[in-house]
Amino acid sequence: MNIKIAFFDSKIYDINSFESVNKNFNYNIKYFEEHLNEDTAKLTKDFNVVCAFVNDKIDSKVIETLYNNNIKLIALRCAGYNNVDLKSAFGKIHVVRVPAYSPYAVAEHAVALMLTLNRKIHRAYTRTRDSNFNINGLLGFDMFGKTAGIIGTGKIGKIVINILKGFGMNILAYDPYPDFEFSKEKGFKYVDLTTLYKESDIISLHSPLTNDTHHMINKETLSLMKDNVMLINTSRGALINTKDLINALKSKKIGYAGLDVYEEESEYFFEDYSNEIISDDTLARLLTFNNVLITSHQAFFTKEALQNIAETTLMNVKEYFENNNLPNEICYKCGSSVCQKKTTGKCF
Repeated sequence: MNIKIAFFDSKIYDINSFESVNKNFNYNIKYFEEHLNEDTAKLTKDFNVVCAFVNDKIDSKVIETLYNNNIKLIALRCAGYNNVDLKSAFGKIHVVRVPAYSPYAVAEHAVALMLTLNRKIHRAYTRTRDSNFNINGLLGFDMFGKTAGIIGTGKIGKIVINILKGFGMNILAYDPYPDFEFSKEKGFKYVDLTTLYKESDIISLHSPLTNDTHHMINKETLSLMKDNVMLINTSRGALINTKDLINALKSKKIGYAGLDVYEEESEYFFEDYSNEIISDDTLARLLTFNNVLITSHQAFFTKEALQNIAETTLMNVKEYFENNNLPNEICYKCGSSVCQKKTTGKCF
């Protein structure tokens, strides 16, 4: 079967990595610069597969168009899936993802944000480029002996814990499915969220975006945190209520914020707006704080991750069309790609 893939939101690095890996698959891939949305879904006619990314909007209307165009598979080249209406897709189109492409890439970027904010490397770089070698205002703190709160101890969270333990930090963690064997091995403890908020000097988010975690960082939870706390988010932007974060920054409750994601990022992230005015007032306000460091969803962006994303995505396509197998299908009920529903009849 000549598999035809409609590839949306294409960037040059996507094309390079997928073209290299596709030599082993020989699929017919057409790259579209446009995002997948209600207006562009019509472009999928005569294709078998849609390959989409985090900022493509795959709602019920898009699903209906894809279904009418006989699309059999939505292959997400990312781990997140909150941009997909899974209920609308159920029974019509299978949805697969890349559950883990490089947890080291994301974990290392989270720690890079911590170090940069703490030692104000971003500000020092700007100063020295202007021949200003004054170090006033660049005071940091020893991370040794401080307490880091890690929310979510999946693969990424565990790697962050390993790195921060190497710095000599104390670790508190929260996860709805705690790994007590790992905590015993690494010497940290699981606590409830309230305790984590109250006792952590640095809080790093490594949770998926669900109904339960949406805006988990808000006015109430921010009020529980230590004054001058550092908040890091390399997961999903909507874990944080951004307006509440801005108020906490203005009141100096939050001393540092490192954000690789933003809840309204889809219009801006991965694009060049350097010659335009940012019309998003919330994002524009965040950019005015010298203790806020924003990167544009680049935590995943390493050579190894791009290779793994391309290989897993194309293997997902191969497994479905050649073996009728969907190892990374997302369960529309629980959102997991390791759900036991197929074998046990129950989500876990």
